[in-house]
Amino acid sequence: MLRQFAGKEQPELRMKKKTADEKVDIYVLLEKIKQGDREAFMTLTAIYQKKVFLLAFSFFRNKEDALDVVQETFLRLYQKMDMFQRGKNFQSWLLQMAKNICIDYYRKNYGKKSLYGGNEDLEGLPLMNNDVFTSLDLKAIFSRCLKKLTAKQRMIFVMKHYNQLKYREIAQILNVSLGTVKSLHFKAVQNMKNLMSPYLGR
Repeated sequence: MLRQFAGKEQPELRMKKKTADEKVDIYVLLEKIKQGDREAFMTLTAIYQKKVFLLAFSFFRNKEDALDVVQETFLRLYQKMDMFQRGKNFQSWLLQMAKNICIDYYRKNYGKKSLYGGNEDLEGLPLMNNDVFTSLDLKAIFSRCLKKLTAKQRMIFVMKHYNQLKYREIAQILNVSLGTVKSLHFKAVQNMKNLMSPYLGR
């Protein structure tokens, strides 16, 4: 576990602003973590926790569940760090792990209940072009429209525009074809345009 890093303090996994340089050498960080460097682990967490949260939130649409997944993801990361192969895309590997944890968490806690049934929205989350959404009303409208997408469309839209992932990365994480990702993303964008157009005077 992470006891040797945190002592009485667990790594801060709440949604805080990134403080670490995303260009930091991930391989160097991982080696330092393996050697027991707590600061290196906190730096890695600061870089990726928001991306993991957004993926989990797009899955559950519930902040508490998403935060549980974030914590479990970084616990699992520490446990399975040796499985990461140098030369691979670390972010894709981490998000694939987070997606699997989302599925396990759902099976454990929701059983046959309807997935994506949360009532919380994305209103308080950072949008991909925050300068465009200067109005709180418009942010709320955007959030409501996003909730109307199908579950898969919404997840791909979030991964593409909030996490800035490439199509191939999304396909790898979701274990679907590249064509499927592109098709669902196209539909998501078209649906968002149609849903937003009445509010934008179009």
